[in-house]
Amino acid sequence: MFLPVNEQMEIITKGALEVIQTEDLQEKLREGRPLRIKLGLDPSAPDLHLGHAVVLRKIRQMQELGHEAIIIIGDFTGAIGDPSGKSKTRPQLTREQVEANALTYQQQLYKILDREKTTVLFNSSWLGEMNFRQVLELASQVTVARILERDDFANRFAKQQPIGLHEFFYPLMQAWDSIQIQADIELGGQDQRFNILMGRTLQKSMGMESQVALFMPLLVGLDGVEKMSKSLGNYVGITEDANTMFQKVMKIGDEQILSYYTLCTDLHPRDIRTVQSRLEEGENPRDVKIELAHEITRLYHDASAADMARQEFIQIFQKRAVPATLPLFPVTGAVLREGAIDLTKVLVQAGLASSGSEVRRLVAQAGVKAEGIILRDFLLSAPLPVTIQVGKAKYVKLVKDKALKDPPSSEARHFRG
Repeated sequence: MFLPVNEQMEIITKGALEVIQTEDLQEKLREGRPLRIKLGLDPSAPDLHLGHAVVLRKIRQMQELGHEAIIIIGDFTGAIGDPSGKSKTRPQLTREQVEANALTYQQQLYKILDREKTTVLFNSSWLGEMNFRQVLELASQVTVARILERDDFANRFAKQQPIGLHEFFYPLMQAWDSIQIQADIELGGQDQRFNILMGRTLQKSMGMESQVALFMPLLVGLDGVEKMSKSLGNYVGITEDANTMFQKVMKIGDEQILSYYTLCTDLHPRDIRTVQSRLEEGENPRDVKIELAHEITRLYHDASAADMARQEFIQIFQKRAVPATLPLFPVTGAVLREGAIDLTKVLVQAGLASSGSEVRRLVAQAGVKAEGIILRDFLLSAPLPVTIQVGKAKYVKLVKDKALKDPPSSEARHFRG
């Protein structure tokens, strides 16, 4: 039994940038059958973060309404590479790369999607079987002028930059995927606009009912400026541990709270309106953000892990307590200098600083402590084990490596500085 059309519409369109066509979607919902929701994934960047998960969360919400997801792993199109937004021809992936990335995608998809309502297909099963006559028939459905309407192609053509003829086939192949699975809805970001609309065009020319195009916005990363990207370091990975995930979400700006509630959780629109009212009425954004971090962490782990991550965050950031468990760093002769521990090496290798110069800057700014005592030098003499704190919330416990014959110092809690 499906929810009323108006309530389904509210959930499906929550956070969407654009729906083409809203009337078509309403008509499909009135039919009272499970809709076939299409999402194509080219296996070229398999480590998913919350930005990638925006469309997957939307699909999960529609699955909860009774609809079905068809995930198309572009093992055939991935060998070409989507030219969307690119200023040059993308390098073609090898078959081995495609298969490895596809496997990683599948392992991560079910952290979000309902396995029972999800079908994963590989488009090589139909694209790889086409003969040249069928390819020519497909190509006859669209003109070169239509293809050159794409901004990326038009810009490259105007600048006399090379465009591979095979790149023209990418939107056609993506559209052919929609025909093969008889897609009712296709999701994607605005960068996929041309490709998804091509699916509507091709379905209509084949005498089929056109799919609805649902475009989701790009998620702004933790810096509050650029879209979430692993290369920019402003991301939250969906496979990260619960504590890391919780603490990263807490770094978003107050102005991003509602956006993350809308795009990164499955809360009903009325619940998000309640959150908005609480903020407008003056509730501390920090408290609302803690609830957000808990909700997101719960989605990718479980309620118990989210509870523990919240407790850990409060202990560290609000009570300034040392975490119950700390990463260990074995001190070896390689990180000693002048008989003392060289923090410019240790903190970089432990991932608490990006470079030796950053360590020296942190020490100069009183940002490094050993057992709660501010260090004034980047050479540390102390009996092991010793707990090092960098900034407000980064910790590591230095322990003696078995191969280290002599400790850095036999003096009780003497810190060189």
